[in-house]
Amino acid sequence: MDKTVSPRFIPEELIVERSVHQTELVQRVLSRFSRVPVRFVDNAEEIWLQAQKSSSRDTWKGKVLLARQRGPFLRLCPGTQKHICCMYHNLDVAAGCDMDCSYCILQGYLHSSLVTWYCNTDDLYTQVDAELIKYSERFYRIGTGELSDSLTFDPCTGLATDLVSFFRDKRNAILELKSKNIHVEDLLSLDHGGRTVVSWSMNASVLRRSEESAAPDIDARLDAAVRVQDAGYWLGFHFDPMIDYPDWEQGYREVVERIFSRIRGEQIAWISLGALRYPAAMDELIRRNHPKSSIVLGELLPGIDHKFRYFKPIRIEMFRRMYGWIRNFSDAPVVYLCMESDEVWRKAFGWSPGSSARLKVLLDDRVREAPK
Repeated sequence: MDKTVSPRFIPEELIVERSVHQTELVQRVLSRFSRVPVRFVDNAEEIWLQAQKSSSRDTWKGKVLLARQRGPFLRLCPGTQKHICCMYHNLDVAAGCDMDCSYCILQGYLHSSLVTWYCNTDDLYTQVDAELIKYSERFYRIGTGELSDSLTFDPCTGLATDLVSFFRDKRNAILELKSKNIHVEDLLSLDHGGRTVVSWSMNASVLRRSEESAAPDIDARLDAAVRVQDAGYWLGFHFDPMIDYPDWEQGYREVVERIFSRIRGEQIAWISLGALRYPAAMDELIRRNHPKSSIVLGELLPGIDHKFRYFKPIRIEMFRRMYGWIRNFSDAPVVYLCMESDEVWRKAFGWSPGSSARLKVLLDDRVREAPK
């Protein structure tokens, strides 16, 4: 049985931008890693440039840059033209990850293993508060899991737990912590007010071993999910990317069965499905960075978004099967597709929200109130 659990991340070097040296987050990190070498720099942009130009990703492995976020912390997911989008907001609190999954889009975006933690959190809170107050009639689903894993660095920074407390009293927003990792200990005793969804990215066990080898196994993720469930949080699950392989039906059906054998459907906010897709330029990166991976050997062709995707009939069949297996257990969670067309929705699910705005309403309404 799958029994790999990733160790906690320990940085090999901390590179601190002087402008954030006195912030609470930097001081917390320095106190937790008092024996780790620290280097101070005047301008983090110089470090980012050096990392981008590095000939080897491993040169920066284990190094962490503690810097000021130059741009906005909060931004709307750009979506994909002619596809239905859930209209999610990303909260960019970090960039980089320590799990190095073969399909990870970050290897195309970041080009190095340098991890960045944005430490001007007073600006973060100010920006989010200003947005929520200015548009108080809107509801926001806000997540930290796009440019990093939401939980993998929390033992280092404590930022996820800070955010849970920050969102506790926000009536027109909910936080989603999306992760493959299992660092939930500090979440369990928090007063979260039902304003946080803790979600796990899931995959078939054989793919966890081959494509997510540094991530905790599926049972470990479910162990963590049970603990979070018992603490009264909303839960979410994301099967994205789903990968086509010879025994995909058995592999994914087993994971669905394992989820519902331990997790109450009524407490699952949503389950998303998305098939493997990546920009064409990433094909070479995957082959170079993960030479043992077989994901690039699938029937992938450029789609209208210029990303490599499986043939439409393959995607539809995978989604159709998954939707049926999930609904056999529960009608409670919203099950939705990530970045797919109205046509694919209808052929896979037998229905479609019809628009991004309608999908947003379905997801928003699911989590407006705390789980029961």
